[in-house]
Amino acid sequence: MLVVISVLCYALLAAAATEVQLRNTKLVGRDVTGLQQEFFGGIPFAEPPVGALRLQRPVLKTDIDAEEFDAQNFGFPCLQRGYATDAISEDCLTINIFRPKGVTSENPIPVLFWTYGGGFFSGASSSFNGSNIVAQSVTRGTPVIYVNHNYRLGPLGFPQGQEADGRGQLNLGVRDQLAALEWVQENIGLFGGDKTKVTIFGESAGAMMTNLLFLHASVSNLARAAIFESGSVSSLVTYNASSRESAWQNFVAGTPGCESVAGTQNTFDCLQAANSSAIYEGFVEAYALAIEVFPFDLTLDGPSGLLPDLPSRLWAKGEFAMLPFISGANLDEGTIFLSTNGSYTDEDIKDYMETTYSTFPPTIPGAILERFLELYPDDPSLGSPYGTGNETFGLPSGFKKLAAMNGDMIFDAQRRTWTQTAVQAGVKAYGYQFTQNSSLYLPELGVPHTSEIPFIYGTLNSSTEPESSILLGEMMIEYWVSFATSLDPNDGLGMSRVLFFCFWLGACEQFLGPFWTQYTSDNEVVLQLHGDNTTIIPDDYRKEQINFITDNAEAFGR
Repeated sequence: MLVVISVLCYALLAAAATEVQLRNTKLVGRDVTGLQQEFFGGIPFAEPPVGALRLQRPVLKTDIDAEEFDAQNFGFPCLQRGYATDAISEDCLTINIFRPKGVTSENPIPVLFWTYGGGFFSGASSSFNGSNIVAQSVTRGTPVIYVNHNYRLGPLGFPQGQEADGRGQLNLGVRDQLAALEWVQENIGLFGGDKTKVTIFGESAGAMMTNLLFLHASVSNLARAAIFESGSVSSLVTYNASSRESAWQNFVAGTPGCESVAGTQNTFDCLQAANSSAIYEGFVEAYALAIEVFPFDLTLDGPSGLLPDLPSRLWAKGEFAMLPFISGANLDEGTIFLSTNGSYTDEDIKDYMETTYSTFPPTIPGAILERFLELYPDDPSLGSPYGTGNETFGLPSGFKKLAAMNGDMIFDAQRRTWTQTAVQAGVKAYGYQFTQNSSLYLPELGVPHTSEIPFIYGTLNSSTEPESSILLGEMMIEYWVSFATSLDPNDGLGMSRVLFFCFWLGACEQFLGPFWTQYTSDNEVVLQLHGDNTTIIPDDYRKEQINFITDNAEAFGR
């Protein structure tokens, strides 16, 4: 009889664990197959940004108009290219939660909040399954809840032009991120999360957006720490919205039914009245005609906006949150952005620099551009992918030169400048350089942008990757979770699952990782993350080149 009662109670508890009462609505989630976890997905955190709410700041959604809501699956990705049109939606501002089974609001646990990248024109929360991170957090005895969300993309998320500026509707994708964080503050306690222990992390555009939030001390009301993977608010050239008037008008002209208002400053009404199919056509056309790779991204939005001035100026004035962070970049960040079909002569490289980094005024002064080009000699052994000697992989030697310039300009220089500036103000920070290659990328790309993601999410294929890479992925999750739960990547926990093996082999660092030294003004070091050589290294690689970028930040639009 007691056994029957025990089994019945367990079944009732298990059933209850996949349901959360969100005010008047019962959210019905699901168990994560093979893991002691639960998933709640596709939960709206803002009103659908359609019709009159299209091209407007998000409206936080605190109630769902239903007694029961099916939260067993991810919501639709936001409008973008690369998906079947029936697989995307403008009604996309949803949030997803992975949590360990059995967590309660009485004993809340820390939260890791992810914002995806994708060049501000692509990406979806459904591409990121946080279950491996949660599983390892439980195994190491420091459980976390993983949260991710969608945000609007392209011209819908990052409108450009004078009209959008005049209406105060810029950087809407970042405001979507803020709304998702506000939703977490209001509701994560219902799922067993501790709203006072939120760590925001993101990659590429997601890291840039998160770093933008750090320009405001008020972010401390939403999070207590951050992890920036390959991205800073200064990574891309920062323009006024009016500089990209042509990009906006291409979007308008490409939207069926709105051609007649193209070229005017009265486009919003028509765009808000258009159906999603028409908006999608305009989206595609805008990118087809774009003269930039990223025509819709972060933009200056005035004194009361999110990005009131160039990041370098704001940093110099100490206008940033004093919150701890980890910031890093991959070894060969710049390779993946280049075509393997280019000739990459000196003239090609100069043209690339001018069109990519001086698309609109103010342009880079000629003397500064010439000196920047000189700092990267046409020597394949010095180019990216680094550590490959004179090998050019059948490509022009200029490919490696330009890849090195790209990586430093967009990622390494910005990461180093931000970290140095913050620690000088007393902020606790840690840096890394990810250097482990994998079979997922061609040799000519080296260790490119995005390559750390499978390691962080524990999705490497053990049949194609060496054991050292699998262990590195686990080590990185250890560091990330340790930081999220203790604000220190070296909490000393997580040993139970490898204690016997590491002491038996006498190689605890191989499993747990070396002590990650804090980045300070007196000790500028980063952790090199490599499968068989994870170690502390000085943050002084390409010092002359990166110092030149930093010293001329304003000229480079940073």
